[in-house]
Amino acid sequence: MKNALGSVDSVLLLGGRSEIGLAIVERLVRDGARRVVLAARGEAEAAAVRLKGLGADVRVLHFDATEPETHEQVIASAAEFAGDLDVVVAAFGVLGDQAAYEADPVSAARSIGVNFGGYVSAGLFAARRLREQGHGTLVVLSSVAGVRVRRANFVYGAAKAGLDGFAQGLGDALHGSGARVMVVRPGFVTGRMTAGMPPAPMATTPETVAAAVAAGLRDDAETVWVPAKLRPAFTVLRALPRSLWRRMPR
Repeated sequence: MKNALGSVDSVLLLGGRSEIGLAIVERLVRDGARRVVLAARGEAEAAAVRLKGLGADVRVLHFDATEPETHEQVIASAAEFAGDLDVVVAAFGVLGDQAAYEADPVSAARSIGVNFGGYVSAGLFAARRLREQGHGTLVVLSSVAGVRVRRANFVYGAAKAGLDGFAQGLGDALHGSGARVMVVRPGFVTGRMTAGMPPAPMATTPETVAAAVAAGLRDDAETVWVPAKLRPAFTVLRALPRSLWRRMPR
């Protein structure tokens, strides 16, 4: 639970190799978190060593978004190590390429399974645990790509749109239980996933997202836009006629 300074003690990262997810966890550790679980599909030991160097007790677990039948055990194992889970950060996924998805619809369906389906099972199991505890926050990494889907990346955007709606509904379902959901909507984030792509307007960094998440946790925010000025921008963009929206640059 939060201490007197508003920091948390235990964190589970679903997507333990995520650049943004690790930036969030590192920020929370620097703010006082001391028990961390990195749940990742691949190698996460380097990140674990770095977090241990900051004073955290760290455990690494195997996690695969495409194996929903294993997600309940991942949450249980994390809780066995960390005790109550103060914060669960769900930050996994693939960006992919729209042209490649159109050429290979099977790969598009598989990416939806990761970017949306994986969050449904992992999110529901995490929410069950937080509800049983009577406290805790599930941080869901959504995207402005799901606020209004663009033709340039509509497979990815559609998954994020579904995820955003799911996360909001889950948050409403948890209302009054002591547990909660915080939806994070970053814009273009420079990093490994977007390497080689020209940055979009109002581009941000993993560290900026992490700072915004930490502030949102302290303030019990339900939705965090990164940067914050994207919120009024998308209030306008969502109102654009479809004939204008489809002309948005790729």
